[in-house]
Amino acid sequence: MTDATRPSPAPPTGAPLPDTRTPPLLPPTRAEYCVIACAEAWRDNGEVLASPMGAVPSVGARLARRTFAPELLLTDGEAMLVGPDGTPEGWLPYRRHLTMVTGGRRHVMMGASQIDRFGNQNISCIGDWERPARQLLGVRGAPVNTLNNPVSYWVPKHSTRVFVEKVDMISGVGYDSAAAAGPTATRYHRIPRVVSNLGVFDFATPDHSMRLASLHPGVTVEEVLAATGFGPTVPDEVPYTREPTVAELELIREVIDPQGLRDREVPG
Repeated sequence: MTDATRPSPAPPTGAPLPDTRTPPLLPPTRAEYCVIACAEAWRDNGEVLASPMGAVPSVGARLARRTFAPELLLTDGEAMLVGPDGTPEGWLPYRRHLTMVTGGRRHVMMGASQIDRFGNQNISCIGDWERPARQLLGVRGAPVNTLNNPVSYWVPKHSTRVFVEKVDMISGVGYDSAAAAGPTATRYHRIPRVVSNLGVFDFATPDHSMRLASLHPGVTVEEVLAATGFGPTVPDEVPYTREPTVAELELIREVIDPQGLRDREVPG
């Protein structure tokens, strides 16, 4: 009998057996709390089209579809409705997409170069319109999005440069601007939440100004206020963003985002 075929000796009597248990999952990262917060934006939305922009919102939308929002519609961003694994489920021609947009049956999660206390968003330019200090993407579809269907926002780096007292130009329409424009602007206008790498914000206040809805674990109210260019409403008790379940962590890490794109957007 060769060494290669000789059986391993049995452990001595009383020796501990090898530990074959699955090691416990590592604790959630900041990026994974952000994924959970983004996913929650689509809870109870029903059969609407999710349009996430950014790695973390995209992982969040796919997680929501695989767990608590199975009726959510996902798109490849071009012309197909897709399943949670990206396989085509149906055709989404542009005219049908526009119908969903104008009827409030889409929930977009956009980015923001600037956002103010009433949810006005700027992705167009920094500085005076006549001579901006920096040219950005341009207004693009922000006005149509915000006036015709719910729009949430994702900010991967919370700072006073993004959360400002007043945006330099209104691209996405906030609550005060929609109210000033009248009923045609407020019919479908809604900003469910703003998610940043520090916490979650909503507009559940009498004047629809921004409110701190939850802190990501490890973040303090003082950190949020120091990184915000205006004073958001802060409740007496601010909860933490909910913990992901074991099943959700496994989906995020092993199925939806095994490449770890979320951690590039929000480093640990």
